[in-house]
Amino acid sequence: RRALLRGASLLGGGAMLAGLPLARVLAAAPPQNWANVTALVERYVAQRKVSGMIAALGWQQAPPLYIARGREGFDDKDPNGPDSLFRCYSMTKPLTGMAAAILIEEGKLKLDQPLADFAPEFARMQVAVDPKVGLDARPTDRLITIRHLLTHTAGLGYAVVGKEKVSDRLKQLGVNPGLVSRRRLPGINDGPPTPGPDEFLRRAATVPLVAEPGTKWRYSMALDVLGIVIARASGTRGLDQFLQERLFGPAGMTNSFFQVPGAAQGRLTTNYVLLGGVPLPIDRPAGSIYDTPPPFAFGGSGLVSSPADYDRFLAMVLGMGMLNGKRVVSEAAVRLATSDLLPPEADLTGTFVAGQRFGAGAVVGSGKDQGLWGWSGAAGTVGFAQTRLGLRTSLFVQYMPQDKLPILKEFPIAVGADLTAMGHAPQ
Repeated sequence: RRALLRGASLLGGGAMLAGLPLARVLAAAPPQNWANVTALVERYVAQRKVSGMIAALGWQQAPPLYIARGREGFDDKDPNGPDSLFRCYSMTKPLTGMAAAILIEEGKLKLDQPLADFAPEFARMQVAVDPKVGLDARPTDRLITIRHLLTHTAGLGYAVVGKEKVSDRLKQLGVNPGLVSRRRLPGINDGPPTPGPDEFLRRAATVPLVAEPGTKWRYSMALDVLGIVIARASGTRGLDQFLQERLFGPAGMTNSFFQVPGAAQGRLTTNYVLLGGVPLPIDRPAGSIYDTPPPFAFGGSGLVSSPADYDRFLAMVLGMGMLNGKRVVSEAAVRLATSDLLPPEADLTGTFVAGQRFGAGAVVGSGKDQGLWGWSGAAGTVGFAQTRLGLRTSLFVQYMPQDKLPILKEFPIAVGADLTAMGHAPQ
């Protein structure tokens, strides 16, 4: 249950991509056939493990190749396509991170500025003595900063996702920034309703942290808190307005929403929960929980987008803020977002990003993974830019929990196999 909203990083793909001779790979681009990726998509759809799946793969800013199979739902007549709408969940985090980077470059935020400057409730936080055992706490030695929020080192918990008493308490208070279904699902959305942004922060600040700020990497609701900060720092109504004005509009991302409008609801896919390997619908296009306004735009999980739109975002990242000859985001903001922003003392030992670094809401590859930047979502989606190779890869499907199928492990293997074939192609 706790894995339902957890987005994990796609680490294996970076190593495979970075291990190839760069010149030979680029000489083979753009590819005409991603045979292994195609086989992966076709296999899952043919076996009816998923209703549909679509991969988008592209070099630099060239148009992507879409590999789409299946339909938007098992009982939906519409085929999967580049403009189908998918719940991105934690793939929202890199966009929120990019929004923060924009404000940092404009001087409206500072990387090491205290969160309390925008949310005074966090000026006197406490940290749990043993968050797995209980809520006994002591005062923190330092303040949470914007850097900590961007890199999951703020020490915040995560309702449903976290595995300690702190996160349980957040869920009890309704501090649960995630939309899954109108149906009440035990252990997921059976707590109090999530409040609006101001009350969300007030309640969140009453719960102890799971770690001293800046000292440990702990996957958390930090990007949801940051989304509220972005709205306050920019003077906008919410994160959704900021992203629309500063990223979605300029980048031509016309199918990215925090609330799916009526005209687009027919393109929303069905989300499924896998019980005993059987996919059961938990959120259909008709009556979806995404057809009404959320309590606020969840910066860590709230985005609904299309493969075409998310690919445009990744292409903009590869273009260092440029997209098809147009400046969308400053180069400095993109470089900041895709750089290692971890505090020097942050400990990643035992986490699922151990051995990597972390930037603005996304993993930053190191070593053989150098150049990798991106994240995945709880319903099986994943999107990465490989800045060293100039390659963008994303996969869209809708099932939960994401670890019930090995798709996110198999996708980078398939990408790597196809790139290896390209690298050995005649020159």
